[in-house]
This record gives sequence, structure tokens and C-alpha cells, in this order.
Amino acid sequence: MMKIVTIIGARPQIIKAASLNRAISENFKNEISEVIVHTGQHYDKNMSQVFIDELKIPQPDYNLNIGSASHGLQTAKMIMGIEQILLKEKPEYLILYGDTNSTLAGAIAAAKIHIPIVHIEAGLRSYNKSMPEEINRIMCDHASTLLFSPTLTGYNNLLKEGFDKDSKPRFTADNPGIFHCGDVMYDNSLFFNEIVNPKRNIIDILNLKKDSFYLATVHRDNNTDQPERLNAIFGAFDTLSLKTKLPIILPLHPRTRKLLNKNLSSNLLKKIKQNPFFQIISPVSFLEMNVLESHCNMIFTDSGGVQKEAYFFKKPVIVLRPETEWKEIVEQGCGIIADASKTDILNAFEYFQQVRNKLNFPNIFGDGKAGRFICQTILDNR
Repeated sequence: MMKIVTIIGARPQIIKAASLNRAISENFKNEISEVIVHTGQHYDKNMSQVFIDELKIPQPDYNLNIGSASHGLQTAKMIMGIEQILLKEKPEYLILYGDTNSTLAGAIAAAKIHIPIVHIEAGLRSYNKSMPEEINRIMCDHASTLLFSPTLTGYNNLLKEGFDKDSKPRFTADNPGIFHCGDVMYDNSLFFNEIVNPKRNIIDILNLKKDSFYLATVHRDNNTDQPERLNAIFGAFDTLSLKTKLPIILPLHPRTRKLLNKNLSSNLLKKIKQNPFFQIISPVSFLEMNVLESHCNMIFTDSGGVQKEAYFFKKPVIVLRPETEWKEIVEQGCGIIADASKTDILNAFEYFQQVRNKLNFPNIFGDGKAGRFICQTILDNR
């Protein structure tokens, strides 16, 4: 039986790992044994354990409990912990997701001791190296043996960087294989939409009506840590919610909540607290977020994962960043990059208000079987 080690650390990685774990349990349980390592990068229960429980991922075999720290210190501690586990477990492959510090640490630890790396969500590029995530994803890609891109754009990005589409197995770090396989998040979206969602009552709890509220998420440090950007974003939310008299629901990342008092102007903070249409709530689970996404009218976010989920649920999305790695969403006309400009956010909102019923959302994220394809490809490369 093939042993793999999967690294998770942040909320999106836990969600993505559910697809591969489900594919193993349903189709490859006699061929693949999975060891799960949680780095502890997201250590808040509402940002970590709740997703493991809800998505029925097995409890991690190891938890490094790294917690919050500077990029360098956090990554260094992860490298040390992951290396020790890899030397003990001796897996045939290390599975990494996305672009977090957990991803980078796993790539460095495995590459140094010659354990082949599988990178899921390979090839994504914002072409902005001031983003820590951009550095993480590039370095992970170029240390990997098997690279699975969720989109054709991601696959083509790898070709631009010198990866060979005609390379033949057996694949190695010096002869990597690249694959356009679809998105494991889309796998999850289809799977969980087909079952009864026990979290649908969040709509009633928040007293919301379908298509009569907006959903927002803000968590990236270049937004939360820079007062000018944070004030512009929250100022736009305050303005449009008062104008439309429809609520904005903002499940607030713990880190962002801590920074509101510090970085928002006292006047804007007071206005937000007095605004009856601006509801700041605690972080929600994956299934609760899916319910909110499927019932809302429009989404504002600086999250890459939420951009995709907006597309899955056929909702227009306003991107609160200067660029996006999910360029297809913008190219389809279903997303607008507004960055942290209050004017651009409001203009994008007005545009989508006018064209909302004319948008098309063609399937660009695969057939919902990416997890199965990834497992089979790993087995074929033994």
C-alpha cells in the first residue's frame, strides 16, 4: 500500500483535503494510506477544528501546534516539525495544497530529504511577488514532482516557466509531470450540494432573505494592516448597505476583528456600529459559508477560495485586491478587480446591479472528479 503524508494548516487546505480524503476512502482505500499533519498555522477552533469535524476529515495524526508568528519563524518551526515526521513515516509522496507558509515549509522539508512532492493548485500566479503567497506557490511548484493545476490558465503558466507538457513518466523532481485536472474545491461544492445541508438554518438565524443580502470577507494583511485600505473597504460597505438598505454579512476573521479598533477611523467605526444593515458575525463553518454564498446577491472578498465559491454558486464577485490568480473569473465578466478603492468598489457594485441577470457562468473548473484523478495519477507514477 502506498503511504502519503498530507499537510494541512489553514482553513482552505482543510477544505481542499476533504476532496482527496473522500476520493481515497471511496475508491482507493486498499491502495493508499494517508497520514495527516496539521501544522497549527490556523489554531483558532473556528478556523480549523470546526472544518475537520464538519467535513468528516480524519483527525490529524500529528499536530505541530505552531500558532502565529512572523513568516520566517513560523515557517522555520514548520520545516523542523515536518522533517521529523517525514523521516519517521517515510512516505512515498508528500501532498501539499495551495500557497500558505505550511505549503512552503512542506516543500522545503520534503525536497531536502528527497521525498517527491505533489502540489495541488499548481500554476496559480498573481504576478505580484510582494504577496507572500506568490513566493510560496512558485517555490513549491519548482520543487514538485507532480503538479495538478485546477485551470487551463494555471497549466499554461507552468508552461511559460519551463515545465514540459511532453515529459513522460516516471516523473521525478527533475522530470516533473504537469496536469490540468480541475478543482478539488469544485469537487466539494458538487458533493456537499447533493447532500442535505444541516447548516441551512443560518439564514433564519441571521434573519436573511434569498438574494436580498451581500456577503463579504476581508482577511489579507495588506488590507487589514494598512489603515487607508481598510477604511476604504469598510467605507464602501457602509455606503452601499445604507444606500440599498440591504444587509452586508461579514464573517470576520479573528485577526481582522482585532485590527478594526486600531486601524479604522473612530468616525467610521462609530458609523459601522450604528449601521443596522452592516452585520459583523463570527467566523462560519464551510457548510454555513456555502449556504450564505448560495443565498446572497453578491460577494466582496480578498480570498482566493471565496472568489471560486462565488463562481460555483453563480454569484458576481468584487475582488478586494489589485490582482487575482483566478483570472478566468474576471475574463468571464463574473468578477471585477476593485482593489481597496472605495470608488472602484462602488462602481463595480453598480455595474453588477445592472447586469446581474445577464451573467453567464460556464464550467471552467472541471468535472467534479479532480480528487479521483489525482489519486490515480499518483498511483500510476509508482
